[in-house]
Amino acid sequence: MARTSTRDEILAAAAELFSRAGFKGASLQDIAAEVGCSKATLLYHFDSKEAMLAALVAPAAAELAELTARLETLDGEAARAAAIDGFVDLVLRYRREAGLIYYGSLDVLWTPAFADAQPMIENLCAAFAAGSTDPVDRIAAEVLLAGICSVAIDKPDDETLRTALIAVARRALLTPRSKD
Repeated sequence: MARTSTRDEILAAAAELFSRAGFKGASLQDIAAEVGCSKATLLYHFDSKEAMLAALVAPAAAELAELTARLETLDGEAARAAAIDGFVDLVLRYRREAGLIYYGSLDVLWTPAFADAQPMIENLCAAFAAGSTDPVDRIAAEVLLAGICSVAIDKPDDETLRTALIAVARRALLTPRSKD
């Protein structure tokens, strides 16, 4: 039987504690105690909690980068449709990782450990808004991104959920609004 590495044990403990106590509620000392190592050992492998969280969500971040690269080749409604489908699929595939960020602390996305994610999130919002710079369209995109995460994280996985999330997002973004 293969023994897991200390790094893997740290990540497993961090994921468990971030899920249970939230990102802000879990301390480095808590993680070290869970692993059975010193805080110095944690800091040897990861320079911060943010770095641990970044390592946990790295596979999802890589797929988000692929999605945003695909979106750069599209514009308008084609970009919106691809962004909606791609983001829903991504969140459903990486529910745990999305939950760690969504419920843990969204503001961690604006730390240096997540600097690469910031432009990807902006590009995803732009695609959801079909390139519109209207503040209402951009806010609608942000609300839908958060809403998709919130619902996808908490609901059982089935094809009905995927279909419903995509339909709701399209309906919300395509519904004409009155000009005041």
